[in-house]
Amino acid sequence: MTALGTTVRARRSLASRVAGGAAGGALRVFLVLVAVFWLVPTFGLLVSSFRDPTDIATSGWWKVFTAPGQLTARSYESLLEKDAVTHALFNTVWITVPATLLVVVFGAMAGYAFAWMEFRGRDWWFLLVVALLVVPVQVALIPLSDLFGKIGIFGDIIGVVLFHVGFGLPFAIFLLRNFFAEIPRELLEAARLDGAGEVRLFLTVVLPLAAPALASLGIFQFLWVWNDMLVALVFSDSGSQPLTVALQQQVRQFGSNIEILAPGAFLSMVVPLAVFFAFQRQFVSGVMAGAVK
Repeated sequence: MTALGTTVRARRSLASRVAGGAAGGALRVFLVLVAVFWLVPTFGLLVSSFRDPTDIATSGWWKVFTAPGQLTARSYESLLEKDAVTHALFNTVWITVPATLLVVVFGAMAGYAFAWMEFRGRDWWFLLVVALLVVPVQVALIPLSDLFGKIGIFGDIIGVVLFHVGFGLPFAIFLLRNFFAEIPRELLEAARLDGAGEVRLFLTVVLPLAAPALASLGIFQFLWVWNDMLVALVFSDSGSQPLTVALQQQVRQFGSNIEILAPGAFLSMVVPLAVFFAFQRQFVSGVMAGAVK
């Protein structure tokens, strides 16, 4: 038994040493290398967006380290001169901002109702909302195209916004309901004893506490809508298409407008990255708090 115990302790000691070494400097160095490797394409796209089309066609982006004179802002000037691209950029904003705000607002109200308000069939309705999470977007493309055509909003920005809101609400309600359910009941009861109604309770007590969850939901929805191309291809036309669709159409003429693709692609990518990094702390705490009840 003594020999066996010594062997077990030795094995555990070896495992502990391996785990301790992995949690130390070696793991940090490895993660930094992975992060740098992951960011190389992004940095390459940034450099390419400031290079002349001739230089892009004849050499790789890393050539700027030996010839920094290749860097120029003419590609961004050409991008801003393209009315179709600049109009698509504004369309992306008009689609993304309302689709994100509406999902956060309605998701918060529905999540609070499912968490703290009593009404008939509440649990069954919530199960139905959870079931909607598994419905793929492709299932609704044809039926909603027909519906939007009948009511006259097919091809308009409002149709794209409504589609994103409809498919974003199930996840929003699920996430926020789980977060709201973790709020101590005593806190809400104390507010009610002080004379707060449901609306005041929701606005002054629940929403401030839910700021991390709301931020994480906003980031999820913003990234999904900003980077979407499938829904925009189906429900938008030439006057309402977002940046993703405009760039996809530019790819068809890659040989003649390469100076448009690089800055346009980087601009399309840098905005959601900036939003994510601006709210990354709230994003992490909100996901951890709302995903587990």
